[in-house]
Amino acid sequence: MTARTGQQYLGGLKDDRTVWLGNEKVDVLTHPAFAGSLKGMAAYFDWQHAHAGECLVEDPETGKPMSASLILPKSAEDLQRRHRAFDCFARYSNGMLGRTPDYVNVTLAGFVARSDIFNAKGDTTHSERLKRFYREVVEKDLSLTHTIIHPVVDKGLPDTEGVNGEIALRVVKRTANSIIVRGAKILATLGPFADELFVYPGQPQPPGTDPATLLAFSIPMGAKGLITLCRDHYGVAGAAGDRPFSSRFDEQDAFMIFDDVEIPLERVFIDGDIDVYNGLMRHGWAANIMQQTCIRAAVKLEFAYELAARMAMATGADKRPDTAALLGELWGYGCLTRSAVKAAEADCRDWGAGAVFCDDKPLRALRAQMPGWMVRANEIIKVIGSHNLLATASLDAIDNPEIGGLINKYMPGAGGMSARERAKLFRTAWDFAGSALGTRAELYERFYLASAPRNFALDHMFAQMERPWTQAPEMWAAIGVD
Repeated sequence: MTARTGQQYLGGLKDDRTVWLGNEKVDVLTHPAFAGSLKGMAAYFDWQHAHAGECLVEDPETGKPMSASLILPKSAEDLQRRHRAFDCFARYSNGMLGRTPDYVNVTLAGFVARSDIFNAKGDTTHSERLKRFYREVVEKDLSLTHTIIHPVVDKGLPDTEGVNGEIALRVVKRTANSIIVRGAKILATLGPFADELFVYPGQPQPPGTDPATLLAFSIPMGAKGLITLCRDHYGVAGAAGDRPFSSRFDEQDAFMIFDDVEIPLERVFIDGDIDVYNGLMRHGWAANIMQQTCIRAAVKLEFAYELAARMAMATGADKRPDTAALLGELWGYGCLTRSAVKAAEADCRDWGAGAVFCDDKPLRALRAQMPGWMVRANEIIKVIGSHNLLATASLDAIDNPEIGGLINKYMPGAGGMSARERAKLFRTAWDFAGSALGTRAELYERFYLASAPRNFALDHMFAQMERPWTQAPEMWAAIGVD
């Protein structure tokens, strides 16, 4: 197989996966709540063919087209080629989809590229397994999601101790050809709509962590004993013009329960080795994955700016100093994001084993700032949109001969904008920033790369590790202050 079409993607979801929505065990392919999301995900796979020049590259082993997100980056040129693909993939949803398959693809490719971390002790077993799995993903164009965080009941305890340890995913039994795992993991965005669930480190673990919890593996979503527990679904039926995001782009978030799931050894990539587990997180993961996620963020921020600017023009507020200041602020977030990515790419380097990733410092700084910027972007849209976001007729109402004429008379936009154009704009803005899906997306932006305070603290820690800070003492010495 080569890069899949939307129809081929949907065909891959025909399996025995166990998915719960509310108190109902559902068939993903037939449940009406998921219809729009499935259509949206299928269209993502068609998008990569419609934009093949940006999204697809030649598989170096087979010569067939593969997703550019699966490139094993070995040069600055490879990073630029990925950049084009990430930007194009993001434009499919204008950045609203955070967990399109290219996201986890990048992590997988980065792990494969860092085979030296797996092989540091002389055993190549696990890296070879990972390479074979990578080839399967490439050749079948599998849709991956991940679940990487231990669910925490008591934040006053370590993740895998006490009551937290009782539910943490761990090995409970071994056979000649497999491990049996039990416990839970969060948060599998795209879970019900993915082909495979990739479990890997979410953050470094302290010395003394129970080796049974130090795992990386991948299994099909239909694996026996794997339970996908979905949140309320925010996808809605209706015209795409009225609900351009909610009708297509609820990617779902799921709590994953492993009820004695058997993992074939061939799919086990880390098994109790804390050096490999932590090494993957500390030596290039952020530098690799943040290229994709920051490019997506830039696309989303640019779209938010366009929405806000168009709303300001639709109400004649675009020349007001207070409104212009808000628009300039929003534009700046997108520019700073692009600039950080450009700086990180320009200073890329070999992180080991020939794997070329971005410089992580600009991306780490961006990771800490981004949650606040995304929340602020939605706030600006709401401030500029004001009551207009709520007092907007549907496009279907405008098309209704009984009421449409009155709507056209009483609800036009400034500068000759028709009522239909005004409604299309404000309903899109509301779906982006204020609807159930828009609010979920805002929460996703706050936490999917860890919280802003945690990332600021990490930036401080890395800054102290990276070089001695001597500017103040040097100044005092230069002016004779002892």
